[in-house]
Amino acid sequence: MEQQPERRDGRSFPERKGQKRKLEEGAAAVEDREISTVSTDGGHALLSDVAAQVSVLNSAFSWRESDRAAAKRATQVLAELAKNEDLVNMIVDGGAVPALMTHLQAPPYSDGDLAQKPFEHEVEKGSAFALGLLAIKPEYQKLIVDKGALPHLVNLLKRNKDGSSCRAVNSVIRRAADAITNLAHENSSIKTRVKRDGGIPPLVELLEFSDSKVQRAAAGALRTLAFKNDENKNQIVECNALPTLILMLGSEDAAIHYEAVGVIGNLVHSSPNIKKEVLAAGALQPVIGLLSSCCPESQREAALLLGQFASTDSDCKVHIVQRGAVRPLIEMLQSPDVQLKEMSAFALGRLAQDSHNQAGIAHSGGLGPLLKLLDSRNGSLQHNAAFALYGLADNEDNVSDFIRVGGIQKLQDGEFIVQATKDCVSKTLKRLEEKIHGRVLRHLLYLMRISEKSIQRRVALALAHLCSPEDQRTIFIDDNGLELLLGLLGSTNIKQQLDGAAALYKLANKSMALSPVDAAPPSPTQRVYLGEQYVNNATLSDVTFLVEGRTFYAHRICLLASSDAFRAMFDGGYREKDARDIEIPNIKWEVFELMMRFIYTGSVDITIEIAQDLLRAADQYLLEGLKRLCEYTIAQDITLENIGNMYELSEAFHAMSLRQACILFILEHFDKLSSKPWQNQLVQRTIPEIREYFCRALTKSTTNLQSLRL
Repeated sequence: MEQQPERRDGRSFPERKGQKRKLEEGAAAVEDREISTVSTDGGHALLSDVAAQVSVLNSAFSWRESDRAAAKRATQVLAELAKNEDLVNMIVDGGAVPALMTHLQAPPYSDGDLAQKPFEHEVEKGSAFALGLLAIKPEYQKLIVDKGALPHLVNLLKRNKDGSSCRAVNSVIRRAADAITNLAHENSSIKTRVKRDGGIPPLVELLEFSDSKVQRAAAGALRTLAFKNDENKNQIVECNALPTLILMLGSEDAAIHYEAVGVIGNLVHSSPNIKKEVLAAGALQPVIGLLSSCCPESQREAALLLGQFASTDSDCKVHIVQRGAVRPLIEMLQSPDVQLKEMSAFALGRLAQDSHNQAGIAHSGGLGPLLKLLDSRNGSLQHNAAFALYGLADNEDNVSDFIRVGGIQKLQDGEFIVQATKDCVSKTLKRLEEKIHGRVLRHLLYLMRISEKSIQRRVALALAHLCSPEDQRTIFIDDNGLELLLGLLGSTNIKQQLDGAAALYKLANKSMALSPVDAAPPSPTQRVYLGEQYVNNATLSDVTFLVEGRTFYAHRICLLASSDAFRAMFDGGYREKDARDIEIPNIKWEVFELMMRFIYTGSVDITIEIAQDLLRAADQYLLEGLKRLCEYTIAQDITLENIGNMYELSEAFHAMSLRQACILFILEHFDKLSSKPWQNQLVQRTIPEIREYFCRALTKSTTNLQSLRL
């Protein structure tokens, strides 16, 4: 049910774009001043320009000052062109990669050369910079590495070993680290080759370099190399990177602590042993501190890392909360940054799987923001929020708060993007339902009595969906919950009406489950059935009826036993008592025949076309069994268009089963009926009957439940 956010290989594509811009800005201060605007109009001119720079690089590999100056400028021109990704293919096709590769190392030094080395480190820096930009395109990563770039780049990382620490040295080291980052990005084989070529130890050493930009570049490379590569992770830890990385978490430079927390996050990802080492090295508090950073990227990475720490064991979850992580995480839930909200919800979801933390997160104000995130159209964010709420729902102390802030309606009404979220929400509602008893129920009933009206209604709505059938009478009859729901039904606010109708329909279904209404209920009086063969049979007939001019043969004994109406007709003071032929006005032959067939057999097939006429006849002759059969048949034909007429029909003939069916139809289809102009009038007419129906149904269902227990 839980979905762990996908960790990134150092940078997602937009972030790599950001890194590229950062490199460009760094270059602009010095390099771009020396380069006139490069022509980018016309493919032939560009091809010619690339070819010219490649030719310079191929012919200028020496310490002569003119060659060094020309090579420096050529690397800068190619780098400037490579900033435009649309030109990268042209640059590579023009043979720039091997030419740039040559200049990743210093030219051979002979006795005839001057003691002074012109543009020392700067040509190598330009080459590394240009190759790093070309490596932005994944298809050229392997090409560059196969040409032998990695050993040269690793050697550049060690340029400070001779004791020189100048701006040029710092720049070349930084460009080399950035190039390794781009070459290894999402390329597992190249990550392994960096390790094999000895790139990890110097990068770890550079974490302590005096220049902050070098520290940042080294951390960025290690972050990429650690992603989903266990061998690299282990070597980074073996090189004792953790103490320095943890110190970097406290840096005032946001770029440094962002890269440091990213390295640690990739080290612990799917590596339980390293996670324990990181915690033992003292990373927990600095990471929690980053939740309050002014850098959203660092906050996001810290939240994700805390979520990973929280999966270690229950004690770690508790320690994270004790050290002050909850409030900043809840504040992050309300950030405009979607990824920040996603990661904080993820962390809170992990923390909420511990019973000691659940009440604390809710008490600190976490419920409202998490419920609000269910409205997000971002699937991952929505799911992380749902999973956190699932955890919070496990604590009885949170149930009343869930209901008080409208959480049940939020969970029920939400439009969830993925099936996993729908399943999670369903389990959350089930978890809450299981806790509606004992002290939780008593507290909710207390709220329903003394709280402001809006909270009383929320409690009534929630209990209609979640309460046990055995508690329905207490909640809705004894404690007035039914009146709160009926009040919603009579509201002028359509949302309140819809909520009230849905709750009442749910309540009706629960009560019907304990006291079902039969499709064809038995007659309330004992019957004597002569059988099919005596229907309209002159044999032993002692009375005839004239219907539409036709004779229908009947038997008094059967009629006397069928209903009070026939009993009064033959035993009372009516003129029909001694009559041999009795005229039946206002009833069609087909209707009368079906009515008599029911009297003789106790059953009859009723079509919807004749059901209403037969209902009228059954009501006239007090045939309750037939009447209820007619009601059942008519109820199957209730529609949005005829519901008003059906309800009037039920009132006209005191058809209780049909009226009940109309009520349930209105409640079930309330949302569709709300568009009808006569809907409000119909609802107002039915509210007294709805009240009577529920008073009867809830009392009956409770009685049935008690009898079942006995």
